[in-house]
Amino acid sequence: MSKQTPRKQSARKPSAAQQAAAQQTTSQQAATKQPAAKQATGRKAPGTDSAAGSAKAGGGRVPAPATAPAPETDGSPAKEQLSRRRLLGTVGAAGAAGLVVGAAGGAAGLSAVQDDAPEALTTVGSTRVPFRPAGGGHQAGITTPLQAKGHLVAFDLAPGTGRKAAAALLRRWSRTAEELMAGRAPDADTGVALDAGPSSLTVTFGFGHSFFGRTGLTKRRPLALDPLPDFSADALDPARSNGDLWIQIGADDALVAFHALRALQKDAAGRARLRWQMNGFHRTPGATAHPMTTRNLMGQIDGTNNPKPSDRDFDERIFVGRDADQTWMRGGSYAVVRRIRMLLDDWEKRSRHDQEKVIGRRKDNGAPLTGGSESTPMRLDANRPDGLPVIPANAHARIAAPESNQGAAMLRRPFSYHDGFREDGAPDAGLLFICWQADPLRAFTQVQRKLDRGDALSPFLRHEASGLFAVPPAAERGGYVGQPLLEE
Repeated sequence: MSKQTPRKQSARKPSAAQQAAAQQTTSQQAATKQPAAKQATGRKAPGTDSAAGSAKAGGGRVPAPATAPAPETDGSPAKEQLSRRRLLGTVGAAGAAGLVVGAAGGAAGLSAVQDDAPEALTTVGSTRVPFRPAGGGHQAGITTPLQAKGHLVAFDLAPGTGRKAAAALLRRWSRTAEELMAGRAPDADTGVALDAGPSSLTVTFGFGHSFFGRTGLTKRRPLALDPLPDFSADALDPARSNGDLWIQIGADDALVAFHALRALQKDAAGRARLRWQMNGFHRTPGATAHPMTTRNLMGQIDGTNNPKPSDRDFDERIFVGRDADQTWMRGGSYAVVRRIRMLLDDWEKRSRHDQEKVIGRRKDNGAPLTGGSESTPMRLDANRPDGLPVIPANAHARIAAPESNQGAAMLRRPFSYHDGFREDGAPDAGLLFICWQADPLRAFTQVQRKLDRGDALSPFLRHEASGLFAVPPAAERGGYVGQPLLEE
C-alpha cells in the first residue's frame, strides 16, 4: 500500500490584522511554509453526543476532553492566537416532528466568540469524528451533530456478487471511510479535498431488506427490517427507494462530502451499482449570531425536544437492545429515509396565522400556541373561550407528539434539499427525512399511520421516496462494519 498523505497541505495565511499583531514579516513567511496543524483527535464518541443538545452541548461541535492533546501550531502569533480562541460555530441538528416540524428535536451550536471570521472558519475543518468510537459503540452519523452538507446513496449488489464479495466491499468501504474521517487521503486519491481537514465528516453504512436474499443471509435478516406499510399519502418512486446497501455521508465542507461520496462510489466498482443518490444541506456552522434551532424550507423552526442521550430511555428508544432477534444488530439502529417534497408555492400563499395553526407552533420562535418559549411543553388540553383546543386537533405538532402516540419517539436527523425547478416552475425542494429508532414499527410506523389519518400539514407534502435500513454498530478495532453478520 502506498504511503498515505494528509488531505490538508498548507497552513492558512494570516489575516492583515494578525500580520500587524505579529509585526514580524519573517515569522509570517515561515508560518506559510510550515506543515498544517495536526488535527485534534480527542473527540467525544459520536454515541455520546446529542443531535439535539442544549446550548451548552451546543448541538455544535463537541470540544476535545481536557485530557486530549491540544492542536499543534506552527509557532506564529496568529496561529497561537487561533488555538487559544477556538470557535465552535452554530450547528443545528434539528429533526422533523413526525415528518417535518413541530414536535421533533433541534439543536443549537455555540455562538461566535471572536470577530475575525476567516480565522474562526478554520476550526470548522479541524473537527474530527472517530470512525471507531473508543470502547466500541454506535456508528458515527446517528447522534453526531448535523453537518452542513449531506449525501444519501443506495447501491444494489452487482449480479453474481455473493456473501464473500459483499464482505470484501464492506471491508474496503470501512477502510476508506476511516481514512477520510481522519482527514487522510486514501490510495489513488482524486485530490478533490486537498487543503481541507476532516470537517466533521461522518460515513454511516446500512443494509436493506433485499441485501439478505442476495447474499444468502435471509435467516439473519432482522424482523424489524420488514418493509414499511403503504400509506395513503405515499407517491413513491421505486427507482429512488430502498436498495441493498445504504450510505449516509455528512460533512461541514461540501468538497469534503463530495470527496467521500466519490471515493466510496469508486470502491464499489464491480461489486455494487448505484441505485439512487440524493444531496442535502443544512445551516452552515457559524451562520447565526447566537445559538438557535434550525429552520426548514417552510421557514418553520424545525423541532424541539428530540430525544437526547441524557434521557433515561434514550438508548432503549434509539438503539437495539440485548433482546434483539439478531445478535449482530445489538447496539445498532434502524434508519427510515424519506424524500418529502414540500409544496412551497401553496404553503407560502397561506397567512402566517394559518401556517401556525397547521403546525401548532409560532413561526417566529417555535413556541407552542399555548404559550411560553420553544422549549415549553405543549398544553394539549388547553382550550379557547369558545371551547375549541388552542392547538388545533389536526395540528402537526399535536398529532406527532409522543404524548399522542403512546410515547413513540424517534431521533430525527434530516437534511433539506433543492433539486431545481419542476416544469410548472415550482421548486423541487423539501426534506430528506432521516429518523433513527430501535424498532420502526413502534416508532416511525406508529406515528406516520396517525399522521396519515388527518395531519393538517399533509396537503403541503408529497412523499416521493422511502427506504428502511438496518445500521449495525461501529466496526471493532481491525474489523469492518457488518463483519459479525457476514462472517459468523
